[in-house]
Amino acid sequence: MAAPIRILTAVPICDGHDSAINTINLEFIRHGIEVIYLGYHRSVGDIVRAAIQEDVRAIGISSYNGGHVEFFGEVVDLLRKRGATDIKVFGGGGGTITHDDAEAMKRRSVDKIFFAGTSLTEMTDYVRERYGKPRKRAGTKSPDIQLAWRLTEIEDGTRRSGRERKRQTSNIKHRTSRVIGFTGPGGAGKTTLIDEVVLRFLNQNSKGRIAILSHDPSVIGKGALLGDRAAMINSQNDRVFMRSMATRGQAGGLSPATHDCLALLGRSNFDYVIIETVGTGQEAMPFQKNGIVDLTVLVMNPDYGSRLQLQKIVMLDLADIVVVNKSDLQRARTAHAEIKQRLEQNRRAQRLIDTVAKRHRDPGVDQLFDLIS
Repeated sequence: MAAPIRILTAVPICDGHDSAINTINLEFIRHGIEVIYLGYHRSVGDIVRAAIQEDVRAIGISSYNGGHVEFFGEVVDLLRKRGATDIKVFGGGGGTITHDDAEAMKRRSVDKIFFAGTSLTEMTDYVRERYGKPRKRAGTKSPDIQLAWRLTEIEDGTRRSGRERKRQTSNIKHRTSRVIGFTGPGGAGKTTLIDEVVLRFLNQNSKGRIAILSHDPSVIGKGALLGDRAAMINSQNDRVFMRSMATRGQAGGLSPATHDCLALLGRSNFDYVIIETVGTGQEAMPFQKNGIVDLTVLVMNPDYGSRLQLQKIVMLDLADIVVVNKSDLQRARTAHAEIKQRLEQNRRAQRLIDTVAKRHRDPGVDQLFDLIS
């Protein structure tokens, strides 16, 4: 089966209109396209950095606030400057982009502008036809581009013999980076918490680099919405390399290529590599004692249900650190007491921390960072 097309979508800086792009994203996903959604109010630099790290085929920009001729052109120019001319640009903006504007944008190497009234089917067919073909790689010496290409080769299963795959997996224990695994149910605030941890790392290490391997669910033959970047603010930084992966049908919160991608990232001169799993339930054990991570963080919110539910969550037995995020909610104190009692039954050294990741300078996040750094 051919590898899915990967597209980055975004809304420009000073533009908060996201209803159209959300609808288009869902249509792309239904037709087998993996969409990395960067969110709205994103700068040219943020968009190009993400597109390079994610090694997407194209960038789709939805612009409704004007300034589109300059903005689209600047994205193309920065891609060219960074040596990523194989990544193309398309987009639309309802009635705000005129046909004359579209001609001017085409002269600046924008592939396609969709106008008001264009059907979702037409957009999807264009993306599949235009970006579903093999592409010619642009020659470049950029380390981030080369790393992104190698991650794509691993994820898509290309250029790897059985011997190479075995060697790649065995190298996971020879990494130079410290690897931290974050898991927990959907809605617990894992992405926001990771973003706050990244902020503290960047402030503490003026020259350090950190990598994030983020996962979202998908089924074989279908697309995926890889949306963790949209919730990240501090991680929009040249010292942060982030890669979004779809599970492509694998249960347990990780991708079939996670181990091999981690082995590569762990040898790529990052100080830390953070893995964030898909939102997991009672049964998932993505980080077992197999050397994939150095430390496991389980993120929970206070509203997990009855105390009986805690007995069913197997990750409470395996996690090194358990975080009760959103601890400003009413049930947080009760949740802390119940989880503490549950952890005491394990009879091993585990830490329990309360955080409010959305709060500026949250002391709980400070404590978590001190434990994992």
